[in-house]
Parts: sequence; C-alpha cells; structure tokens
Amino acid sequence: RSGAASKMSILGLKKKQPKTFKVKVITMDAEMEFSCEVKWKGKDLFDLVCRTVGLRETWFFGLRYTVKDTYAWLKTEKRVLDQEVPKDSPITFHFLAKFFPEKVEEELVQEITQHLFFLQVKKQILDEEIFCSPEASVLLASYAVQAKYGDYEPNFHKPGFLAQDELLPKRVLMQYQMTADMWEEKITAWYAEHRGIARDEAEMDYLKIAQDLDMYGVSYFAITQNKRDTDLLLGVDAQGLHIYSPNSKLNPNKSFPWSGIRNISYSEKEFTIKPLDKKKDVFKFYSSQLRVNKLILQLCIGNHDLFMRRRKVDSIEVQQMKSQAKEEKARKKVERQILAREKQMREEAERAKEEMERRLFQLQDEARLANEALLRSEETADLLAEKAQIAEEEAKLLAHKAAEAEQERQRIEATALKTKEEKRLMEQKMREAEQLAVKLVEQSERRSKEADHLKQDLTEAKDAERRAKQKLLEITKTSYPVQKTITLTKTSPLGSGSMRIDFKDSDMKRLSMEIERERLEYVEKSKHLQDQLKELKSEIESLKLEEQQQQAGVYIILEPPYMPHSNNHPTCPIVM
Repeated sequence: RSGAASKMSILGLKKKQPKTFKVKVITMDAEMEFSCEVKWKGKDLFDLVCRTVGLRETWFFGLRYTVKDTYAWLKTEKRVLDQEVPKDSPITFHFLAKFFPEKVEEELVQEITQHLFFLQVKKQILDEEIFCSPEASVLLASYAVQAKYGDYEPNFHKPGFLAQDELLPKRVLMQYQMTADMWEEKITAWYAEHRGIARDEAEMDYLKIAQDLDMYGVSYFAITQNKRDTDLLLGVDAQGLHIYSPNSKLNPNKSFPWSGIRNISYSEKEFTIKPLDKKKDVFKFYSSQLRVNKLILQLCIGNHDLFMRRRKVDSIEVQQMKSQAKEEKARKKVERQILAREKQMREEAERAKEEMERRLFQLQDEARLANEALLRSEETADLLAEKAQIAEEEAKLLAHKAAEAEQERQRIEATALKTKEEKRLMEQKMREAEQLAVKLVEQSERRSKEADHLKQDLTEAKDAERRAKQKLLEITKTSYPVQKTITLTKTSPLGSGSMRIDFKDSDMKRLSMEIERERLEYVEKSKHLQDQLKELKSEIESLKLEEQQQQAGVYIILEPPYMPHSNNHPTCPIVM
C-alpha cells in the first residue's frame, strides 16, 4: 500500500498545473502582455486592462476572442480558463467596444474613451464593416488627418504627406477613377478648414458624423424566420433590434426599439421578442448555432441595460467622471487657448523675426550696395579729383597757353603792324629806289648821250688833230718849223655857234681819263643800285612769307602788299 501511495503522489506531481498563464491583449493602438493567475475570473483580467489603459467608462468595452468560426466576449463572472478561450500561449484577446452610445457627445466622457471609439469606428469604416458614402468618407478622412497631424501648415505639409496613410475605404477608391494625389487634394481642402481644432475635438467631430451612418454600432447575425429557412439578418444596436433582408444592411424591414420590447427569450435555437403592446404579434426567429444565440442574448441584455441606464439619473461615479471631465475639458480649453495664444504669439514672433530677418537681409543688402556705391563713389571721387587736378593743370596750362597765345597774338599784331609799317617803308623805299633808278637810268642815258657826243667830239678832235698834224708835217717839211700849237675852229653839236678848241696832247689824255673815270663811277653806282634793288626785293619776299605764316598761326588775313614789277624798269648798262 505504501508503494502504491507513493506512486500515485509522483503521478500527481507530474500532472500539477502551473499557477499562472500568459495573456496578450490587443487594443486599437497598443499590445500588452500580462501574467495572470489561474484562478482569475474574466473581471480580474478586464479590470487589469482597464487600469493599465486608464479607462473608467468600462461598461462600453469587453475582451473579445475568436472561437472556431465566430467570436465571443469574455464573461466577467467566470474564470478565464473555464471559458472557451484559445489554448494558445499567450492567449490573445482584443480589447474593443462591445456597446455603442446613442449620442457620443453626451455619453463619452473620458478622452481615452473617445479615442478608443474613434480608432475602432475608423477601422470599421476602412474595413467596410460600416457603409459610408464617398463624400462622408472624404470629410471623415479630413477629421482623421486633423486629429493626427494638427493644424494644416502648407510649408510643412507638402504634397504627398498622406501617401502612407489609409484614409478611405477601398470601395470608394475603386468607385472613381482618381489618382492618390487627387484624393489627397480633396482631403487636404477639407483638412485646411479645420484649423484650430484640437485632437480630441477632431475625434469627437468624427464620431458625431459616424454615429449617423446606418451601420454604425450594429452587430449583424444570420437568422431564419421559420422552419422553411427564410434567410434574414438580425441587427442589434443601442436603439433596439432590427430585421434586414440578406442583401441590405442599411434599411431594416422591421425594427423593435428597446422601449417597445417587453421580453426577449430563447429556447435552444428559437428566439422570441414580445412587444409591450399586447396587440402586436410576437416575433420569432431561429439561429442554428447555440454559441451565436448566447452572443445575441448577451448583446441584447447589455444594450437594453445601457438603454435603461441612459434614462435614469447618472450614478455618483458617472457624475464625478463628468464633473472631472468637464473640469478637464475646461482646463484643456484654457490650456489650448493659452497654447493658441502662445502659438499665435510665437507665429507672430516668428513672422516678426522673419520680417526682421528679411528686413535685416534687405538692410544688409542695402548696406552692401551702399558700401559698394560708397566705394564706387570714393573711387569716382578720387578719379574725379584726379581728373579735376588734371583739368586744373590743363586749365592752368591752357591759361598759360592762352596768355602765351595772347602775347603771341599781341606780338604778331605788333609784328603785323611793324611788318605793315616796314612793308610800307620798304614799298616807299622801293618806290624811291625805283624813282632813283629811273632817274639814274635817265641820267645814265643822258650821260651816255653826252659821252657819245664827247666821244664823237673827241673823235672829230682826234681826226682834226691828225689832219692838222698831217698838214703841219707837210708844211714843216716844205718851209719852216711850226709851233706845236693848234687852233681849231669847229661847230659845236650842242649849239648852233662855233667853239674854239685848243688841244694839246696832255689835255686830250686828261680829258679821256676823266671821261673813263666818270663812266666807271657811273657803272659802279649802277651796280650798287642794282644790288640794293635785289636786296629790297628779297627783303620784300621774306616779309611776305613771314606775313603768310603769321596769318596761318593767328588767323589774321593781311592783304598782300603791292609790289611793283622791277621788269617794268630795266636798268640799262652804260657802255663806253
């Protein structure tokens, strides 16, 4: 017996289960892992997740898990491991909204609650679990962008900044032949209109639009109305139960609001809805899966409880939450206002800074240009000063030249006057010389004639003397000696009477010598006079040349002097 007992104790130790198990909880924006005790109930795990997330509005949410071909919600009153949870390690749960509010703005108090609902509803719209028209999809996408990126800044949000974001359902994208850039342009046009809206406000605006969609917050289940298997759809939401045709989830064929339902019950596969109005027929439908029936009943009970709770006075906890949320919103509003003012002031300061920087750059450019202009002006001033100095020197030189030119002009004028006077004197001398030459010529001609007469007289006298000598010789030879004295009687050619000439040999020689001397003196005087005439002509020609040069230099035009032609009065040589 002792051996058998020990063997059983060893087998018991081998089959002993661990005290903890691992759980992975996936929220809409995070994943968390926990180590749970085996004895934990669903409420223990759910409370741990809510505390971790910071959620107080727990009645909207639940932990959902997958079981076979459907899903189920973790029951809070039963142990976790006693339910039909997956046997994986870790066990995966999805933390999701199980029930939806009728009016999100009034019922969702906490910001974390709004955020989780926003993420879940957005995913359902993108996954086409909630039908949304293209226009509403674009508007909702613009609020989603505002919640993610804040205010639109054209300088920061360049074209293509939404390329990696999933914002529109694929059905909408396929419905129109538009490029991604065209969709982004439409979304950005709405996005730019949301300036100044905070993230929580943008998410709330998103939910306020989404709650008006026909499929918002509705859980659909396949049912049949009778034994003949007429297919229908049952929709469960915050307002009641709805019966749809299989091909239409938007417009219900029949609705049962929670306020008009007296009782809901099911027996195995049959559901019964009893209205408060006893005159109305009881509605029955069938579901083939027991697990789905339990889920339907669970959702009906939860939605009905929330429906009734909304119509009662809020609990102290909810009042405290709303009060805190109100204070928190007021505080955040003040903070946002302060932040907006600071942002505005910062933007104004940045604009002022940019303006000042622009102005500084402009002033720097102006200063640079001014410096360059100053340097150019200094260079120009130096150049102008140099030019002025050169001009001044040139002016002095020109003044000096002008003075010299004036002196030269005065000198030339004086010279011209002197030249005119000299010319006049020379002309006068020339006229006198010409007159003298004429007189000399006349005198020369007269003397020449006289010399000719004298020569003729001398010849006649010599002939008479020769005849007298001949005759004397003849007489001497015949009779007696004669005295060498000859008395000649001859008619003078100058007069009409006769003159007596007593010639001796010495007298004849002396007379010949005097005549020759006078002729030579006259010839010498004639040469001298001709030389003087030549000198006068050369001086007159040089004076004319100087006068022409002076006229070319100082632009003074002088009339050429009258020069008598010497050829008109040629000198006649005196020939003995």
